[in-house]
Amino acid sequence: MSDVAALLADLAQVSFPTLGHVLEEGFADPLLRQQTPGRRLLGRAATLQLADHDACAVNHALLRLQPGEVLVIATGGDRRHACIGLVTASAALVAGAHGLVVDGLVTDSRELVDLGLPVFAYGTSLCTTKLRDLGTSRFGVEIHCAGVKVRPGDLVLGDDNGVLFLSPSADLAATVIAALATDAAEPQLLQRLRDGNPLAEVLAITCSTVDTSH
Repeated sequence: MSDVAALLADLAQVSFPTLGHVLEEGFADPLLRQQTPGRRLLGRAATLQLADHDACAVNHALLRLQPGEVLVIATGGDRRHACIGLVTASAALVAGAHGLVVDGLVTDSRELVDLGLPVFAYGTSLCTTKLRDLGTSRFGVEIHCAGVKVRPGDLVLGDDNGVLFLSPSADLAATVIAALATDAAEPQLLQRLRDGNPLAEVLAITCSTVDTSH
């Protein structure tokens, strides 16, 4: 098993919010939301810099997707045209994609929920991209999505709490192992709270001073 495959296997077992206790970078704008509630997203990024609300560029990108990838689309701030709908999401699913992340809008909201593929976006729109095929979009390049720099092959994580983009590394692997240990300890911590143990003991409060000005 490759290092990245092992990392993905470990990430599949982690509660994603646990990573937020130790990481500070890579978190997408919180306004980028899950459009298919209850689903977890995990895969490697395939990137598209979409230009001129060109639906053909999305179709071309779908043809280049590899199984296990997440198509991450940067729209350049377009908050009018939906670039993903039922047909394109279905095509992504058939291609083996693990999900879609759109720095913009989607359409066919109810159908996307029923489809079962994790989809993240800023919202929905009736107005969609058009079949223009201008050749101005770029696939497989570094993009900025929801405030984060994303490179092809980066790891993409998402759930109902948001989206996180990460570059594979040895440091990340160590962080994930620590997060797994934290998750394993949490049930006992919660049980101690339910059992009425003193909060100071359970929460391991070590602050020497407490700000009482608020």
